[in-house]
Amino acid sequence: MSEPVTPPLRLRPTMLSDLDFVAAVERDQRNLPFISPWERTQHEGALRFPDFRHFIIEAGEQGSRDGFVIVQGCRNPNRSVELKRLVLQTKGQGLGRRCVRLLKAMAFRDLRAHRYWLDVKALNQRALALYLSEGFVEEGRLRESVRIDGADGYDSLVVMSLLDREYQARVALGLEAPL
Repeated sequence: MSEPVTPPLRLRPTMLSDLDFVAAVERDQRNLPFISPWERTQHEGALRFPDFRHFIIEAGEQGSRDGFVIVQGCRNPNRSVELKRLVLQTKGQGLGRRCVRLLKAMAFRDLRAHRYWLDVKALNQRALALYLSEGFVEEGRLRESVRIDGADGYDSLVVMSLLDREYQARVALGLEAPL
């Protein structure tokens, strides 16, 4: 019996016509606890500003929209690139891991990052486990730095990163696709 064929994962540049989809995924009740949604004008700015890359994730049939991703620091003189946002419509099917791997390759190969970093809410245990398993190292916590929507409380942000030499070591071990 053969393995099911996984459709290729594609990142295509977000168009203005995609922003209603982006807003809907961002404000989905399953995603809202883990992100701080942007106003539409912030997304429009990210589409236009050369330091950002804003992509629609397509994991199914051609033209499917399964989420979106924002990468920032693409022109950072210190070669420090940030995974600003990764939001998926479908959970629990390995799409997040596939996206993280594709984005790491893009950061180190295409953007020539020295440091690829992100922050994630401490309550987002699923994402924290994913990033740790993908080689990211916890650098520290910004304690109680974001309000919890609909609650009288705060959450901390966990800052994580992966350096180019750490990524190359993962490639040498066969944990990442060669560049």
